[in-house]
Amino acid sequence: MRLWRDEPPSEAKPLSVRDYEVVGYVIGGRAELELEGQTIRLETGDSWLVPRGARHTYRILESFTAVEATAPPAQVHGRDA
Repeated sequence: MRLWRDEPPSEAKPLSVRDYEVVGYVIGGRAELELEGQTIRLETGDSWLVPRGARHTYRILESFTAVEATAPPAQVHGRDA
């Protein structure tokens, strides 16, 4: 699991492709998720899913707090190490 806590506004992160699925929930703030060329606005109460192998990036629009989890869990493949 990962907690984004009061992440400040920022430019988009570099495009990523992961070998695992990510699901998240917005606790507060706003961000944009670009997923396979589609831009999705994320606001308080929204959830998202990034499928395994999907090209994606995030851009924080205002102080952003969210929680996300991966499947399989990060510790399975040592991603937290």
